[in-house]
Amino acid sequence: MFRERLLEFALPAAALIFALLFWEFIVWYEQIPPYVLPAPSMILAELYRSWGALSASLLITLQTTFEALLTAMIGGVALAILFAQSRVIERAFFPFAVVMQVTPIVSIAPLLLVYLSTGTAVLVCAFLVAFFPILSNTALGLASADHNLIDLFELYGASRWQQLLWLRLPSALPYFLGGLRIGGGLALIGAIVAEIAAGSAGQKSGLAYRIVESGFLLNIPRMFAALLLISVAGILIFLFFTALSHLLLRRWHDSARRKEA
Repeated sequence: MFRERLLEFALPAAALIFALLFWEFIVWYEQIPPYVLPAPSMILAELYRSWGALSASLLITLQTTFEALLTAMIGGVALAILFAQSRVIERAFFPFAVVMQVTPIVSIAPLLLVYLSTGTAVLVCAFLVAFFPILSNTALGLASADHNLIDLFELYGASRWQQLLWLRLPSALPYFLGGLRIGGGLALIGAIVAEIAAGSAGQKSGLAYRIVESGFLLNIPRMFAALLLISVAGILIFLFFTALSHLLLRRWHDSARRKEA
């Protein structure tokens, strides 16, 4: 079992190292200019040199991401519970949530910038992207409770709110956590897209602005360094929510127990 776990981590790490070494070799062998394609070593060196500006921008982007995700989590769960309690409300308002999801965020961001301040518009864009996966997954989980258990609760005279608290919410937890994993990455994407559309400069500029700025200055290594930070942030967000899901489900849910077995 330990050997299998070790291989799960060793094989992707080895493939990544090989890809980076191949990238470094191609750039060196073909003598590719850094303004066309910088080598990984040059990207890391630029990341070290520009760490002050890039790290400050990263914190701003992450702050927006987590604020949007928290708002989407609260709003999505509350609305999903409301949908579970009333079919009429679900049929009336669920199409609006679908419309928000299928409308490209790139087309919404310039419109929001007309009515809202830059920071608020970026936050709303990230919220809109993360909201629907949490809402839809949680609503699906609340509707997926075992019908035999629902009949048992009704047989013992449990109210709708008792069914919700003791049966539907625990049944919806795996679905909610799945939506949270998706929403975390989408909130980061929404924040980046909105920052590019906003194009704001100054102390409150996120990583997206640093990418655009580096492109205008033809500082391609710095652009790649900013992209690297975004990728690492997205991976860490996904791993955090995956670990949280495993921690909450490992003792009782089949999806987590099978992985341990």
